Amino acid sequence: MSLLSMLTNPVRIEEHTDGKTYTLRAEVPGVDPEKDVTVTYFDGALRLQIRRADGRKDKTHTEFNYGTYDRTVPMAAGVDENSIKASYTDGILEIHAKVTDTQDMHRTIPVAVGRHTVPAKSKQ
Repeated sequence: MSLLSMLTNPVRIEEHTDGKTYTLRAEVPGVDPEKDVTVTYFDGALRLQIRRADGRKDKTHTEFNYGTYDRTVPMAAGVDENSIKASYTDGILEIHAKVTDTQDMHRTIPVAVGRHTVPAKSKQ
């Protein structure tokens, strides 16, 4: 992850797929997951909304990030949206989803030689 990415988006993630399960893990320490974390699925992506409130007023120095942060992460192909589950333990938000058989999602597109597939412009 680049320094610019870390500065502009303090929600750091890692994700992997083992063929049957998609897993996304996000570092979000110092939040109450019931009040401060919202996970939404839409159009093949997860949207993480995290709110980290600053309760102390007497700090002389801090490097912690406070505020509301959004992070949208495209999910792996073949994820079953109805199987998405989220949990929070020790500052880590973990999201799991089943991956369906992606074999049918991949197909080879034949390339036609000598013919364009772009529709002809209509005459007006």
